[in-house]
Amino acid sequence: MQVFNIDYIEIIGLTAAVLTTSAFLPQVYKTWKTKDVSALSLPMLLIFFIGIVFWLVYGILEKSLSMILANAITIMSSFLLLYFKIKYGKRQ
Repeated sequence: MQVFNIDYIEIIGLTAAVLTTSAFLPQVYKTWKTKDVSALSLPMLLIFFIGIVFWLVYGILEKSLSMILANAITIMSSFLLLYFKIKYGKRQ
């Protein structure tokens, strides 16, 4: 029983997943280090988080490894930014 169909299309998806997910991580790190959330929009973060949850569900239903991996990691990253915005936003 094959769970994931890994072909050249999925390899393109995995490459895109690595690039887009890794591009998001420096913002999480910078926010964590500086605790500056003034430039982050809470409504944007909430909408983005909900959208990523739907992309993850879609990836699971489509059995797309690249979508599952990218969106699972991005959910964690965006959740951290939401947490930082709520926690550190009170200081400003």
